[in-house]
Amino acid sequence: MRPKVSIIVPIYNVEDYLARCLDSLVAQTLEEIEIIAVNDGSTDKSPEILHQYANKDHRIVVINKPNGGVSSARNEGIRRAKGEYIGFVDADDWVDKEMYKTMYESAIHEQADTVMCAYIREFGTHSKEKGFNLPEKVCFRNEEVQSRIMRRMVGPLNEEVANPEYLDAWGTVWSKLYRTEMIKRNQLQFIDLNVVGTNEDSLFNIHALYYTQSFLFLNYPFYHYRRNHNASLTSRYKPHLIDQWFKLYHHIESFLVEKGMQHDFHRALGNRVCLNLLGLGLNTISTDNKAPIKMKLRKLHAILNDDRIKRYFRQFEIRQFPVVWRAFYFCAKIRFSVGLYFMLIAINWLRRSIR
Repeated sequence: MRPKVSIIVPIYNVEDYLARCLDSLVAQTLEEIEIIAVNDGSTDKSPEILHQYANKDHRIVVINKPNGGVSSARNEGIRRAKGEYIGFVDADDWVDKEMYKTMYESAIHEQADTVMCAYIREFGTHSKEKGFNLPEKVCFRNEEVQSRIMRRMVGPLNEEVANPEYLDAWGTVWSKLYRTEMIKRNQLQFIDLNVVGTNEDSLFNIHALYYTQSFLFLNYPFYHYRRNHNASLTSRYKPHLIDQWFKLYHHIESFLVEKGMQHDFHRALGNRVCLNLLGLGLNTISTDNKAPIKMKLRKLHAILNDDRIKRYFRQFEIRQFPVVWRAFYFCAKIRFSVGLYFMLIAINWLRRSIR
């Protein structure tokens, strides 16, 4: 019998978290699932744990491959998927036992190509739900999917820019179910993170939502996303991040041009570029960047004076922001690198202390 849902789990050196993830998947109240566990060349005890679970539950399909990164692991899972719908779970996260039953049945009832749920951020010492200001259930159809959901993943417009921390809240793949036929017919795949740095999820979703005729949002926090701050932009320094991100923007822009998307999409992308200045700044001042303060200031100055950054900031409106964010992006707009540096220090401290 064909599975109703294929759940793709990329696995690389997650021995401390894998059992919790797998426990949450085998306990799903939707029993007609396959769990495609892609071992991406793990060197810890993850393969041993994985095969222990596979021996107990025939629904777990183990794929062993050389290490190629999370995108290649997900792509391999897509190739092997047999279910009506495809979902993605990261191996250090876990899900509510009702997640896939509720999402699958809702997808069938609404004839949805893509379904999304809310999620909870897990910090170890506490949990915090990511709030979405929407009803418990809302469905978008046809052109409305592209104009409201896909466009939001390209970038924010108008009052949406006021909350930079929500830039990619919609863009995660692990909070969604996708109709398998839609993914395979359009040959949708994840791009290598070595190319784009981050946001491979958002890029995948932009493509998927272009082909989505019905998008269903369920405002229930079924997914538990473990926040690992040691691996975040605030700590792990990526010296080539600006060039990687402009490759990401190029991929998005090329797709928009190819599909003839209207001016609002290009304006939204420009806003994404400007808002992502926060990520570039936090990456630059990262404690993992061992350069002296003078060199960090010089790097910030170079970023602010990059011709591509300056071009987008000329059109960037900051009046929608609350006072603190307005001050931050004003410093960016006028290329005041010293002021921006101290604001980044403060933002980084607040992110770590409040969470």
